[in-house]
Amino acid sequence: MNRARRVSPLGPASPTVATVVTFATVATVLLATTAPSALAQTVAAPTNASGTVANEPTPLAYFLHGAGPAAKPVLHLDWILTGICSFVCVVIAVMLGIALWRRRKDEEAKAITEGGGLNFVFIGTGISVVALLGIAVYMLIVLARVADPPHEPAFTITVTGYDWWWKVDYGKGDGDRHFTTANEIHIPVGVPVLVLLKSADVIHAFWVPQLQGKTQAIPGLVNRQWLEADLPGMYRGQCTQYCGVQHAHMAFEVYAEPQAQFDRWYAAQLRGAPAPATAQVSRGSKLFDERCAGCHTIRGSAAAGVQAPDLTHVGSRRLLAAGTLVNTTENLMDWIQHVQKIKPGTLMPDMKLTPAEAGDLSAYLATLR
Repeated sequence: MNRARRVSPLGPASPTVATVVTFATVATVLLATTAPSALAQTVAAPTNASGTVANEPTPLAYFLHGAGPAAKPVLHLDWILTGICSFVCVVIAVMLGIALWRRRKDEEAKAITEGGGLNFVFIGTGISVVALLGIAVYMLIVLARVADPPHEPAFTITVTGYDWWWKVDYGKGDGDRHFTTANEIHIPVGVPVLVLLKSADVIHAFWVPQLQGKTQAIPGLVNRQWLEADLPGMYRGQCTQYCGVQHAHMAFEVYAEPQAQFDRWYAAQLRGAPAPATAQVSRGSKLFDERCAGCHTIRGSAAAGVQAPDLTHVGSRRLLAAGTLVNTTENLMDWIQHVQKIKPGTLMPDMKLTPAEAGDLSAYLATLR
């Protein structure tokens, strides 16, 4: 006697289940092709005066607001893709529910092969193809819109990624108009600025969510991006390509300012450090030259290192250590003496200082504004 064949609780390959599989495939592909900026990123948040996180725009704030002509087309793309993916997930859930509660009877086991029932599969496949083609075309249109600025960039800056901070060069090759800063970018409002992206070590990704999409900084290559802000304000950026143990603490800030304010900032950055005015500041300057000048630069002094951030105007920056600490006198000295505790793995070693040396160095660094 032939033993009866066991039937799956969901029924044998019903059209409903087949359609669910089709829609599941669509959802997987849609999620895989979603624009990178539509996905959540783990971003190290800014810090407050105590050295911990401050209340500022969350990493997903870009999903609700775009602040530049390159961000708004991507913002609309995010909304559309999220809506489509949400709809597909709802359809999958509904059809799985139907498949669970309306099981086939055992005698209908051969319904698909003998009685048809593939129409749902054909319809689902057709919808999938049309939807994916439409999304692909729209994504290409958005990519073309944000590839180039609406008009000629006002100037060019070069941003180089290091483990784990950002070097920013203004006016490179422009003689007296050139200076270097770190982890902080200033741009005029309503003006496109060309950004040349480089890397000094590993692959990084430069991302200012509310202004522009992500662009990788790759060793040996120069990539291009442009930034433009419609409104004054501070826009947080982040490295979004895993680059080592302190990847999450590789942030930067973009300040969009009215043209007159930007011009004043630029003129201030061009000036070198002031000469020591007191004996304590002089001792601090000498200590810096002996202990720090091999890596750091301070224009107007003997310090001319190139492996670490330029500190000529370190006192004018809001944050320290690529967004890890708020820039206060206490935090700066804590950073200098306990680097490996605050940001383990950083190339800068802890500096052992006596209380007198710490006071002298702090007095000198306080003049670098």
